[in-house]
Amino acid sequence: MALASFSEERFPLRVAFGTSGGPERRTDIVRLSTGYENRNQRTRHSVRRYDAGSGVKSLADLAAVLDFFEARRGRLVAFRFRDPFDARSSRYGLPQTPLDQGLGIGDGEMRRFQLAKRYGEGEDAYQRPIAKPVAGSVRLAVAGVEVPFAMDAATGWVTLDTAPAVGAAVTAGFEFDVPVRFDMDHLAVNMAAFEAGDIPTIPLVEVRP
Repeated sequence: MALASFSEERFPLRVAFGTSGGPERRTDIVRLSTGYENRNQRTRHSVRRYDAGSGVKSLADLAAVLDFFEARRGRLVAFRFRDPFDARSSRYGLPQTPLDQGLGIGDGEMRRFQLAKRYGEGEDAYQRPIAKPVAGSVRLAVAGVEVPFAMDAATGWVTLDTAPAVGAAVTAGFEFDVPVRFDMDHLAVNMAAFEAGDIPTIPLVEVRP
């Protein structure tokens, strides 16, 4: 039987919480003879990269990663990963509320909205689509009033029971995972080296599910 390209299973949490990494941008830069630069963004969205090796603190952690790696067939099957630095709709240190992130403005007809997280302010802000919300964590509000909805936890799309009125702000609060895969097909493990403090490198890279 063929394997699915994505597993909704989450990478071991105790390892994820010690992981290092973050967003990566691709920018082409050409320096002109005048000394000025032309800068061009190659991709619309950033790609997050992590090294899970820094989260491995014990042989039990290493065994859990090995088991997870084999079940995902190396780079073949992507999975959920809990980013230890960025996993909630609210700003750092603030409680999550259904008013955290704007999803859109009602037009009296549209009922489906994509979860998203905004970084920065004003016209330069970056809107990041959220495809892997944590089931049970999502709260939605229309014009500041919490409302019922249906959610597809595999895509991050939410559907309201009733279309928001024209001009009504649709907002949400949620927790989320990052869709990633292993960025290697060979997990090199040396028990003697690990016990001596040599932590293995376990690269993960974000994917578009």
